[in-house]
Amino acid sequence: MEIKVGKRDKDFLDRMKLFEWYDKNKVEREKVLVVGAGALGNEVGKNLVMSGYKNITIVDMDYIVHSNLSRCILFRKRDADMKRYKSEVMAERLKEINEEINVDYFVGSIQEFDDIKSHTLILGCLDNIAARIHLNSMAYYHRIPYVDGATHGRIGKVQVVIPPVTSCLECGMNITHSKIVEKRYSCTGKDVKFFEPNMPSDINTTSIIAGIQVQEALKITHGMDNYIKNIFYYDGNRNYAEVLELPINPDCPNHF
Repeated sequence: MEIKVGKRDKDFLDRMKLFEWYDKNKVEREKVLVVGAGALGNEVGKNLVMSGYKNITIVDMDYIVHSNLSRCILFRKRDADMKRYKSEVMAERLKEINEEINVDYFVGSIQEFDDIKSHTLILGCLDNIAARIHLNSMAYYHRIPYVDGATHGRIGKVQVVIPPVTSCLECGMNITHSKIVEKRYSCTGKDVKFFEPNMPSDINTTSIIAGIQVQEALKITHGMDNYIKNIFYYDGNRNYAEVLELPINPDCPNHF
């Protein structure tokens, strides 16, 4: 079959299709829920669209502030000036990357979002424990694969939760987490119940963690069994990474 010079370069997904395992139809059928539209959510959303995912819903309750601009590739100064909502702007900018995607957004907390079960894959990009616990329990209850990402300065982690096969986030939580479960880390201060200093944020670590999240998402979408079991831990200070095993906790409420 003769292929004209430059024809393949017009295909948005040509380089992804060069992977023998890549199935465009599987990727496009997936209904992905991205929870959190901050720095990690921006990177995850961008990677999802560039990997070929077409059905994406974004959930976030905050609006954009100027300190977001050094960490969030999809936001602009005018967005912060207008105090536009992160989820709305992120949806708009992802559509600019590929106008053929179907992207929805919800302005509010994940606890207020009532359509989790219609999705087939969840990526968590959250900044507080209470929201993580809620999303984790809902994902496990509805048997939806969940890829959770988190960063703190130059340290980050990715946990892959495949119900009912693997452990979940709550399996590894302890009394310390219980004490801070209601803490709300927010740029805007919305619904803050206490004062908490801002944490350092490194966009390079954020990009690494987001890349691992979407890499694992692609494995799950294609039914591969080489996904992370269970936690990928990254420490940029020590140039160190490893996979940590987290067994199912028999006392975890999600496994009864």
